[in-house]
Amino acid sequence: PPTPSELQAILNAITPRFKAAVVLAAWTGVRYGELTELRRRDVEIISETGSQSIVVNVSRGVTHVTGQGFIVGATKSEAGVRAIVLPPHVNDLVITHLNEFVGRSADSLLFPSADGSGHLAQSAFWKHWNPARTAAGRQDMPWHALRHYGATRAALAGATLKELQSRLGHSTVAAAMRYQHTAGRDEELARRMSELA
Repeated sequence: PPTPSELQAILNAITPRFKAAVVLAAWTGVRYGELTELRRRDVEIISETGSQSIVVNVSRGVTHVTGQGFIVGATKSEAGVRAIVLPPHVNDLVITHLNEFVGRSADSLLFPSADGSGHLAQSAFWKHWNPARTAAGRQDMPWHALRHYGATRAALAGATLKELQSRLGHSTVAAAMRYQHTAGRDEELARRMSELA
């Protein structure tokens, strides 16, 4: 996964209408097919006294099948149907995206094709993703690495394995474990243990 500074470099370099795609992939861990099937109705903004939360409701995914086009269907597994709360520091970016780049209809895709007629093909998105990852010095990094970033950041924030499994939509704890990249944290954990003693 990218480091926080590499993620910021990607955000600085990517086409503005895809900044929210990077943020959602990095902080929710949604799969590409889940991300590109998200619609305005799937983003819930909850305002309470003095605070605001954004919940991303994942219930579908889209795949491209040669000769058939884009097929909308269920998530990869039953566990893939989930509600994911965004970290508050990215709320403004997502709200700006909704206001500037998404149609007013509840069915409007968050990230439609360039002409707005349908789903965003990975090959079309690649033209924006590749220069951004190159600007971050990460030509080696696939889009899916942002899913790993989301899992790792949640683990570092203290998520339990069950919480990670739920957040990523994994059917098993073993799958959730494969997405954590927290090596080298033993010193920090030892320090925290002393703080709790």
